[in-house]
Amino acid sequence: LTIEYKKPGELAGEDNINRAAKQLARYLEKASDDATEEALKRVAGVCIDGKLIFFLRYWPAELTHARPLRVKRQLSLFNAEKAEGGFQLLGPYPVTSESLEELFRYLSALRRRPLSPEPLAEEFGPGSQPAQALVGAFYQALTSTDSGLVKALFNQWEYTFGVVYGEETVRAEKDVPELARGYGLPKEAGLRYALFAVHTYFALIMKLIAAEVLSLQQGSFAPSLIGQLPAMGPVELKSQMAELEDGGVFRTYGVQNFLEGDFFRWYLDAWEEDVTEAVRLLATRLSEFEPTTPILRSGEARDLLKKLYQYLVPRKLRHDLGEYYTPDWIAERLLNQLGYDGNPDVRLLDPACGSGTFLTLAIDRAREFMAARFLDRDPLKRKECAKKILRNVVGFDLNPLAVIAARTNYLLAFGDFLRDVRPIEMPVYICDSVLTPVLQKKAQQKRLSLFDKAQDTDFFFLPTSAGEFLMPKAVLDKGVLGQVTAMIESCVEAGYKPEEFISRLRREVTLEPDGAYSLLEQLYAKILDLESKGRNGIWARLLKNSFAPVLQEAFDLVAGNPPWVNWESLAKDWRELSKDLWVNYGLFSLRGHEARLGGGKKDLAMLFTYACADYYLKPKGRLGFVITQTLFKTKGAGDGFRRFHLGEEGNPLRVMHVDDMAELQPFEGATNQTAILILQKGEATRYPVPYTLWRKKVSGRIPIESSLQEATDQTRRSHFQAVPVDNKPTSPWLTARPRAIHALQKIIGLSDYRAAIGACTWMNAVYWIQILERRSDNLIVIENLTDVGKLSVPKVRAAIEPDLLYPFVRGKDIGRWKARASTYFLMTQNPNERIGWAENEMKARWPHTYSYLLQFEEVLRRRSGYKKYFDPNRDPFWTIYNVNQNSLAPYKVMWRQMIGTIKAAVTGPIDDNYLGVKTPVTQHVVSFVSFCDLEEAHYFCALMNTSMVNLISLTCFTGKSFGTPGFMNYVSIPKADFSISEHCDLARLSKHAHTAMADSKTKESLLHLESAIDQVAADLWGISDKELAAIQQSLKELQ
Repeated sequence: LTIEYKKPGELAGEDNINRAAKQLARYLEKASDDATEEALKRVAGVCIDGKLIFFLRYWPAELTHARPLRVKRQLSLFNAEKAEGGFQLLGPYPVTSESLEELFRYLSALRRRPLSPEPLAEEFGPGSQPAQALVGAFYQALTSTDSGLVKALFNQWEYTFGVVYGEETVRAEKDVPELARGYGLPKEAGLRYALFAVHTYFALIMKLIAAEVLSLQQGSFAPSLIGQLPAMGPVELKSQMAELEDGGVFRTYGVQNFLEGDFFRWYLDAWEEDVTEAVRLLATRLSEFEPTTPILRSGEARDLLKKLYQYLVPRKLRHDLGEYYTPDWIAERLLNQLGYDGNPDVRLLDPACGSGTFLTLAIDRAREFMAARFLDRDPLKRKECAKKILRNVVGFDLNPLAVIAARTNYLLAFGDFLRDVRPIEMPVYICDSVLTPVLQKKAQQKRLSLFDKAQDTDFFFLPTSAGEFLMPKAVLDKGVLGQVTAMIESCVEAGYKPEEFISRLRREVTLEPDGAYSLLEQLYAKILDLESKGRNGIWARLLKNSFAPVLQEAFDLVAGNPPWVNWESLAKDWRELSKDLWVNYGLFSLRGHEARLGGGKKDLAMLFTYACADYYLKPKGRLGFVITQTLFKTKGAGDGFRRFHLGEEGNPLRVMHVDDMAELQPFEGATNQTAILILQKGEATRYPVPYTLWRKKVSGRIPIESSLQEATDQTRRSHFQAVPVDNKPTSPWLTARPRAIHALQKIIGLSDYRAAIGACTWMNAVYWIQILERRSDNLIVIENLTDVGKLSVPKVRAAIEPDLLYPFVRGKDIGRWKARASTYFLMTQNPNERIGWAENEMKARWPHTYSYLLQFEEVLRRRSGYKKYFDPNRDPFWTIYNVNQNSLAPYKVMWRQMIGTIKAAVTGPIDDNYLGVKTPVTQHVVSFVSFCDLEEAHYFCALMNTSMVNLISLTCFTGKSFGTPGFMNYVSIPKADFSISEHCDLARLSKHAHTAMADSKTKESLLHLESAIDQVAADLWGISDKELAAIQQSLKELQ
């Protein structure tokens, strides 16, 4: 920190201020040791003349959004191409107690470590003394306590945990050893207990940081809370922690609901000596950090908790639980696309707010909006805007840890507004955004009446781990929910009997019908009973939070990153409760065998999008979500979503724009297909839809901490359009340039050819074979390939009959115009019956093969697909899937699935050294069309390798849907007719292309052959030269 003192009055006038600022900037550059951006960010300057004071901070280019005008506006004003980093002048301000308080913050920051993620992780991360001491103490207390309240809070957290993470917890169980090692927990630690202990630890760090920062933001010179804790005795320390956990510290500073509905205060009821010492150690180490860091570096504040959690919980475990934080630059892009400029009058909701990324960015924009209009300089207007932010920037989340993080980040972003409007209630609530109490009531109507006949009262229903709570509708209609729940809490604490509670309630709150009081008496009696059993603590506050979705007025904008969870991974109870919603919105469109085979892989993001548009958006309101791009490209699972209509009678939804970022894979360590959807409620979708495709300029990931400008600089964007691929409006989208779309629509249609897929074994290491020799008795000596499957099986060497062995073409063996068999396949299936060869026939005709298979009977019977699709009591245990007469056809055109471009090749009979002449077979991730005629196979192969077909593949499909047999429903390849010259030319050119690919000397001619094939195919399909050029250009952009 460099302070320059000037003579009184020397800062009068803009020229004097600019001159002083430039001089101070030179001092700061010298003080930073080097002029790197990181070094400059760590210096600050102050200039004061007794009347005026200003501050000088270095602002890197990615943080220029913190200035009064947004980057885009700045660039247009100054005719600049991009924003550069530099020193920013804050002030000048009159010398007052407030401006001097800012100076004292800078002075205080000199003596302690910065409160930033890396130093915090080093001090408090896995393996550190505070982490192992406190998490270990929490785990021991949690697993050994007899406290009814601890068990109640853990059970409710576990109930919520099951809803939040669903069946993903099964996959995460294997990550517990790494978590246990980091925190010194027993090797046999259970996932839920271990994670609850870690979450409690993280929550406590957040609470202490928030309390410390809050005290500084209020201009208080009271002693530091963290600084006092280490010196306290055991009784006083526990008492102070109880005051913190009860929210008293936060209420003192004007924040009423910071810890409302918090599960992580449980340790107070399991307090032991080791907890005392561990909390004292945590406070001692935390007191070494400077709490003003988030205030002084406001642009970096929201990264603090996000990054700290990433350090505290192993990456593998976070990802197995589906936890990914939204990069700021994606959130910025989404808010830009929504048109949110920070106007405090605009109501914005994030219904899955996580750690609060969208909320804090919205508050930052509100600050910029105010500063650009000088509203922050008028105390009355500033106060009015602060109130509007609290009313209009709202977040919901079901994860209790996320809510604490979001409230902390909201508090940091709201910052000095708090002194203008306190006391406040932070508009971040722990609740279910989809299964709101209203809908839970509806979903439960088979076992719970909506209309309580005895009380003659409508009510809402809320299930919890402690039982079912009922809330009279009249309480919400009257707008007294907060008052009623607060009264319940205070009366329970004071020991009121139910009748005494109702007597007081009748005096203070008037409700109709009168039966509402009877229901509230039952509710109070239930919570009082929990109190008597030591299981109360959060229920009244949890009730208040759970009804937030019902109480909020409609929003202009809904923004966020909803959970991406497959239907089958959802918690079973939640799945059952939500089933009617899926049906009512038209999102379940598959029935029977198609759903059974996986077409029904619905994603929760679908339901989340529809429900949030339905519940929360005003008419003409807009929703922007980060969702999976597969919803626009997959057939079956995405059909219902692409109706863009809220059920049969609800509002239509208009898709305004889609950003396709699938190639970028912007989330840390994830390979998901990312897109940004913008839609408007109340209008029907009109095609074509604007569709922006993002591509990387260079390989590698875009760093998660990048700014939007940096991410934009590292990418190319193609401005495409999207239309349904066929006449059915719910079909997958075709995305390309307008001229290319028009041309492709001439091609799109049902092919005269049907495709199939290769053999599926569910245990490749038994069926994929290496041949070692052919014996003189004609038996073949084989070894199974044990490195080709997920499950471990023993390596076996055996001599078997050659009859069921076939050359095997794996997916990696196929390229454009070329395929080779790299190993062998044991075909145990009867191609005519579509089950395994009968046991008696196997024993009689191929006894050696039978003996080989018998060694694997146990593992083959355990195969998931065998148990799902076949009868273990009837069908031979060696039965496999997807084998019929087509599998053994003499000629096939094969291509790989799950890659965007079609790379097709013709295969025919092989004269094998061991087996003689046999036709090759292939695996289940390869599609093929079978032929009896070689000419026809080459004709078909030529068309499959054209630019037109490849563009359809790349623009209509994604991920695992690339290259599946269903692709034939979208490419109208006519049956070969060699009386048509183009058909003959295509077959001839395909043969030449195969020859050219096989001969390295003639590969140069391959490009000319492929160009000729494109031209002949264009003539066949009636595509003009300009349209062909547009197709080839679009394809080039995508490759």
